[in-house]
Amino acid sequence: MIDITGVLSGIESSTFLLAEVNEAELGPFVLASVLLSLIVIYLAAKIGGELCARVNLPSVLGELVGGVIVGISALNLVVFPEGAEPVHSVLMDFVQLTAHLDPDALLTIFKSQSEVISVLAEIGVIILLFEIGLESDLKELIRVGPQAAVVAVVGVVVPFVAGTAGLIALFNVSTIPAVFAGAALTATSIGITAKVLAELQTLSSREGQIIIGAAVLDDVLGIIVLAVVASLAKTGEIEITNVIFLIIGAAVFLVGSILVGRLLSPLFVALVDNMQTRGQVLISSLVFAFVLSYIAAAIQLEAILGAFAAGLILAETSKRKELEEQISPIADMLVPVFFVTVGAHTDISVLNPLNPANREGLVIASFLVVVAILGKIITGFTVFGQDGINRMAIGVGMIPRGEVGLVFAGVGAASGVLSESLDAAIIVMVILTTFIAPPLLRVVFNTDDDDDPNCPTDIKAPQEMAEAATD
Repeated sequence: MIDITGVLSGIESSTFLLAEVNEAELGPFVLASVLLSLIVIYLAAKIGGELCARVNLPSVLGELVGGVIVGISALNLVVFPEGAEPVHSVLMDFVQLTAHLDPDALLTIFKSQSEVISVLAEIGVIILLFEIGLESDLKELIRVGPQAAVVAVVGVVVPFVAGTAGLIALFNVSTIPAVFAGAALTATSIGITAKVLAELQTLSSREGQIIIGAAVLDDVLGIIVLAVVASLAKTGEIEITNVIFLIIGAAVFLVGSILVGRLLSPLFVALVDNMQTRGQVLISSLVFAFVLSYIAAAIQLEAILGAFAAGLILAETSKRKELEEQISPIADMLVPVFFVTVGAHTDISVLNPLNPANREGLVIASFLVVVAILGKIITGFTVFGQDGINRMAIGVGMIPRGEVGLVFAGVGAASGVLSESLDAAIIVMVILTTFIAPPLLRVVFNTDDDDDPNCPTDIKAPQEMAEAATD
């Protein structure tokens, strides 16, 4: 008599082993796909950055444009299989041509490759914010903290109220969708602004420190706003407990990590000095940065806030210059992945007015863009107690929505609250504010005057200016 149970068990075991073999066989193709994607990303970043640098524009703008060209808007080289509809990928076609894979295996490789690139992009922005923290002055940030807080709050409240009220009054949009679109106007992309400030060498200026401080607070406020509107979209009610938890968690994390970090920094330096292996400063610092990033992510904040706090703390140690030199090549390798990926996710087909489906969205988008720009520019004029400061530069520095705005749009689309026209309008607003901010920042900072010691936007740190005055 045949043992049916044994046969079935054998079949299940064989199927499981076959699946394992298939996954093992697909591993090299996943690696090959990731390498192909990185080749395209680096070429797009370098070519775009070089072209922009040669016409006196920030290279980050070239990386974003390069991402748009290789992404879903043009060449379909770096694309991501999001949503129910399959996305065409030229790179996957090339893999299919060379490896002769069946469609299911190709889709598995496509998803794995996209996940790897997305993770590398996230690590890239974590490294960027860690580097920005290292280049920032904690004492100056604390000194301009009240001004940064005012800029952040005004930069959230004004666009949110104006956008929500305008959509309801002018376009007869329902309350919840209008609230969601208004919330998308509150975001600020700290990654894009910080990179441009670093390129312009204005990160250490008073304006730069206020912008960075306000952008960090804006990120925290944006997370809270997103949690509120997402809850409102799902249940029609606001979960007060969740909002309170986010506010308390953000305050405790930011203040607590910096205070505790400053107390433990001498121990960190002593530990590093006693190490005898290669890379002791870099690896120890990355461990510290990743720990704080994990804690931030675990309490529902952005991981980049933890990385920024880690950079601020380590900037106060004697290892600052050594660490800045060692982290720079890693940033050069990973940060372009983030900016090209942001551009690759951007679908500029929503800007086409010849498509009747886009026209309503473009009309609404025109209103949102005006509110998005003016709502942030006005924040610069709320700065108090700072004589001779470039208020326009502060306002412009808060304009780009970037990846943060895309997150709002993605959550809104997934919730089903946004209509197609309103969703397209938000995406258009994100695209335009992201791409106009870098060149505008160069104009308003007027870097030709950087060598003038009397220029209010001088890039020298306050302590260096004091030393120069004493001499």
